[in-house]
Amino acid sequence: MTEHKEREKSTRRAKRAVPSFANREDEARYWDTHSLADHWDEAKPVRVRFARNLSQGITVRLDPETLEALRRRAHQQGIGPTTLARMWILEHLHKT
Repeated sequence: MTEHKEREKSTRRAKRAVPSFANREDEARYWDTHSLADHWDEAKPVRVRFARNLSQGITVRLDPETLEALRRRAHQQGIGPTTLARMWILEHLHKT
């Protein structure tokens, strides 16, 4: 194949849009046989945010009345109940 025909074939391939996929396996098979370079003009920048201090979770069981009281207090402060509970725990730990 001549160099001109190779370039023409490459240009035609680049103008095809990335198809929609029914599942991840179909998409994986597609990318196993295609190059992102063929679709570079379709790529769009995205904003990515990364969490800084990842933390671990715990489960705290509360009776229904206590949980409701926590939710009310949190709502009054405009925050979620887990945020309020975390704040109280940290305040208590820093006092001791």
